[in-house]
Amino acid sequence: MKSEATPLLRLEQIGFAYADGQPVLHGIDLQLAAGQFHCLLGRSGCGKTSLLKLAAGLLLPSSGRVLWHGEPVRGPLREVAFVFQRPTLLDWLSVLDNVLLPISLKQRVTQADRELAQHWLQRLGLAEQAQRRPSQLSGGQQSRVAVARAWMQQPALLCMDEPFAALDALTREELQQDLLAVCAEQGSTVLFVTHDLSEAAFLGDQVSLLDRGRLQAQLQVGAERPRSAHWRDADSFHAQCARLRRQLERTR
Repeated sequence: MKSEATPLLRLEQIGFAYADGQPVLHGIDLQLAAGQFHCLLGRSGCGKTSLLKLAAGLLLPSSGRVLWHGEPVRGPLREVAFVFQRPTLLDWLSVLDNVLLPISLKQRVTQADRELAQHWLQRLGLAEQAQRRPSQLSGGQQSRVAVARAWMQQPALLCMDEPFAALDALTREELQQDLLAVCAEQGSTVLFVTHDLSEAAFLGDQVSLLDRGRLQAQLQVGAERPRSAHWRDADSFHAQCARLRRQLERTR
């Protein structure tokens, strides 16, 4: 996934506070180039999710500005899809209809829409589950449905808030691998929140470390793409994880 020179998204001196005045983020400078996979890494409560919502236009900053293609963001961005910590599926709808939800909320679903939804279910190994209800799926399958639903929007930016955190380690690694494969096919731009060192090292082109609402460091992951599952066993992968750990420990 190659990055272009002009940032797709830029955050300039972002500050954010809750309505009661409690500060959450301070002086955040961040930019994201098209085609980049950028991870936000930090401990729970450090402001990662708030920063992700600011990037998507779901929150507005208390100070500073968010720029999309150089233009100020004043509300939710239509070109952005969001995958939450929980799949947030509607159990009275089939898997297929859950994937189609971003379309059906705005307009009449066409045959082309259904074919695209079937494509994403097939791509993520869910073709045989299309008519099931979400409650009939495993946690990993539900997460795949949530990702398929996001791809239905054909987003310019995919924002993901610890989408695999509740899954077992093996399922999480499988989904990480599938996510990278689809991103490579689509040339996708991703902003991904995690508190998992190995997840950030495996997925990210760049990793931003947050602590107590401040951006402490931005690190490039020195690994070529595509990244196979075998890279997890390589010394270079363990070195990247150790590097991230050292940086996080400096923030204590």
